Amino acid sequence: MTATSGSRRVAVLGGGSWGTALARHAALNGVEVRLWVHSEPLALRISASRENDRYLPGFPLPAGVTVTSSLAEACAGARTLLLAVPSRHCREVLQGARDHIAPGARVISASKGIEQVTLLRVSEVIEGVLGRERISDVAALSGPSFAREVASGRPTAIVAAGSLRAAEEAQRLVAGRNLRIYTSPDLVGVEVGGALKNVVAIAAGVVAGLELGPNTMAALITRGLAEITRLACSLGAQGATLSGLAGVGDLILTCTGAQSRNFQVGLLLGRGRRLPEILGGMTMVAEGVDTARSVGDLGRRHRVSMPISEQVGRVLFESMPPEEAIRELLDRPQRPEQD
Repeated sequence: MTATSGSRRVAVLGGGSWGTALARHAALNGVEVRLWVHSEPLALRISASRENDRYLPGFPLPAGVTVTSSLAEACAGARTLLLAVPSRHCREVLQGARDHIAPGARVISASKGIEQVTLLRVSEVIEGVLGRERISDVAALSGPSFAREVASGRPTAIVAAGSLRAAEEAQRLVAGRNLRIYTSPDLVGVEVGGALKNVVAIAAGVVAGLELGPNTMAALITRGLAEITRLACSLGAQGATLSGLAGVGDLILTCTGAQSRNFQVGLLLGRGRRLPEILGGMTMVAEGVDTARSVGDLGRRHRVSMPISEQVGRVLFESMPPEEAIRELLDRPQRPEQD
């Protein structure tokens, strides 16, 4: 079925690298895609060149993708919305889209983060802004997936979590020969894993920047996973979820892959650069910076020990030298691993 023969329509809200890669996959599956980008000049440029040269250069958009900077145009007639904006902008974008979304629409979140102040997961923001009377169900899409790898057609496996209908819709929309999507009922575990791995990836970058070696990196990733699992389970997640694609899988990728923006932030911090300078030189958002603010508050609210996340926050926002943060982690009292 082609996009011109009456296929379903999906609105992809967010024209960054990941949103663009997902839009391409959906269009290649014969789905009519409306890709919303925040800037009208960018929308016009992408429409004219048929390539998102700012966020995903080198990958032409299929004919089934229409690019717009109008939320009304993007959402018109769409029964499914795929949200792929940075988590800090989710509420604002959803508020702008709300009146243009058809009742009973389904929302699939590809955004990873914890909202500041409210400490809500993205699915909770979606439900709070749009309301259960307007949307039918929600899913979250997460797992080890760099956008360029997916766009290149390199074999990738991710997970869609939430209601079975929404998770299966994610499969139908964007799964392909080289993009395998598993389903999961554990929305909490998948969202928490996807958000917190970015914070641990900043710490991993610091370890690389300080040239502390593979022993330290392995310990950090392992204890980072334990930290993520503790918080996720305290929020109602299933522990096994964090041993899967959206937990350890995404954590390994983000902590070791050179394309990880969060890893790059930590790497430059470890080499002595300051955060404002680092962020000023980045085109795309490193979600772990915002999440590091939120996760410390979330851990304290639920009385969960989050030592790695707390130290990342102190390095980012309190100008703590990375070497001192590492030393304080090592100087904590010895304890059983299972604690």
